[in-house]
Amino acid sequence: MNFNEIKQTEDAFQVSTYAKMPIAVERSSGAWVWTSEGEKYLDLYGGHAVCATGHSHPHVVAAIKEQAEKVLFYSNLVYSEIRGRAAEKLVSIAPGSLTQAFFCNSGTEANENAMRMARMVTGRQKIVSFNGGFHGRTADSISATFLGKYRKIGEPNVPFHVEATFGDLDSAEQVIDGETAGVILEPIQSMAGVIEAEPEYFAGLREICDRAGAMLIFDEVQTGVGRTGNWFFAGSSLASEVVPDIVTLAKSLGSGIPVGACLVNERISSAIKLNDLGTTFGGGMIAMAAVLATLEAIDEDNMIANARAVELSLREELQQVPGVKKVRGKGCLLGIEFDSPCKPYYDALLANRVITGTSSDQNVLRLLPPLCVDANTASGALMKAISGISAK
Repeated sequence: MNFNEIKQTEDAFQVSTYAKMPIAVERSSGAWVWTSEGEKYLDLYGGHAVCATGHSHPHVVAAIKEQAEKVLFYSNLVYSEIRGRAAEKLVSIAPGSLTQAFFCNSGTEANENAMRMARMVTGRQKIVSFNGGFHGRTADSISATFLGKYRKIGEPNVPFHVEATFGDLDSAEQVIDGETAGVILEPIQSMAGVIEAEPEYFAGLREICDRAGAMLIFDEVQTGVGRTGNWFFAGSSLASEVVPDIVTLAKSLGSGIPVGACLVNERISSAIKLNDLGTTFGGGMIAMAAVLATLEAIDEDNMIANARAVELSLREELQQVPGVKKVRGKGCLLGIEFDSPCKPYYDALLANRVITGTSSDQNVLRLLPPLCVDANTASGALMKAISGISAK
């Protein structure tokens, strides 16, 4: 089918929920995708931070195929070797106090369960989250989202959600108290325009939560699994080595196979009883094969070091371009802040067959590329299109 036929079919039979690019992706490899018209695009968006290992990484594909020939799926009511191996591998790379994993299907489901765990452990109800954070579209997650229109879309919201100002410890201290079950935040607020906080902020937040007896939750749906140049933001120097009580994951975790997870410490895991949590598809064999292979591929191909190299290269090149005010973020989660709306740059990049993303800040273009992307290729493609616009 050509592009027009594909578009007409989707538009006719699928509910319209996203503004789509005028391309249909037919196949992909590494940091590249090919369209139905045979055009080759450099993907610096990674399917919205999902394709961490690159598109169709051979090790991940082989693991999925091998597992599919054995068992496509059985629920958590049986034991599974691949589930155990995936959990063991994931815990082995996590900060030391996060000793067990709960698998689910998506980022919003991981966040829902994280908040539920915090309420179960503390016996409290209040959840504190932050302006600019995005945690998903299901009921509790969207109620914890204080970004643009999203919380309003989720009305009527779940009660007992309270907003604080991201990066401001005084604001946090005013609302985190003896009634607070959990505090959830994105360590880097991606959709808000790649907003960061100083490492000391996370140490202060940990102290405030400890004094109040509240559980600290890092939503690492986007920052996790190597994307910031660390396996996790939690426990890294970016967070002053602070380790939260729960880390939530999804997106990059399965290289494109839907999967989410909560990593928890012993206080959390010891408080969870049989039937407190559940999910039909969470921990399914195909997803677990994808998780294990994803983590192995990132490790074996030195993708975390490459993510750091990509960041350094892009910062060095982009900060010399007229019109670029700042490069935000870490690793392969970057935001290019322009001194004017970024839409012309986005359009120019797409015309030059480079896929990027926008954000809720109209001046910030987001880059969420596969961790395997070549630094020179990414820099060259960006500079060609962006410099052309800046020169006008």
